[in-house]
Amino acid sequence: MEIILREDIEKLGVRGEVVKVAAGYARNFLLPKKLAVAATDSNRKIVEQERQSHLRKEAKQIGEAQELAKLVGAVTVTISRKAGESDQLFGSVTAADISDALTAQKYNVERRKIHLEEPIRTLGEHKVPVRLHREVTAEITVNVIREE
Repeated sequence: MEIILREDIEKLGVRGEVVKVAAGYARNFLLPKKLAVAATDSNRKIVEQERQSHLRKEAKQIGEAQELAKLVGAVTVTISRKAGESDQLFGSVTAADISDALTAQKYNVERRKIHLEEPIRTLGEHKVPVRLHREVTAEITVNVIREE
């Protein structure tokens, strides 16, 4: 069955693209959740208009994310934690901790945008990527120090 995607769907396609999927997948998942519409001529025109509108919004969001990336890129966050003799932390520093520290410095970044492969478990300076938009990533410095 041919459908037109109304949203970006991972491993399937991007908004406005015409894709061929199994009829059951379209009928039971994509169409009820309004993630896609049937590929008819009238739907193609409507989806193209939505796509143009989405592209304008996307361009605005990318611009805002790039501005925020410039500001956040220069930020250094200091977090203090208890640590053992070999500079191993008792516990760890997570994305939520970094998000709270950024909020304290008046930068509102959601924790799910902070991409830690695994929590920080050692003292020292760490570079942490912050994905502000699908196409915009900034890197902040997280300095983990020993709590007195």
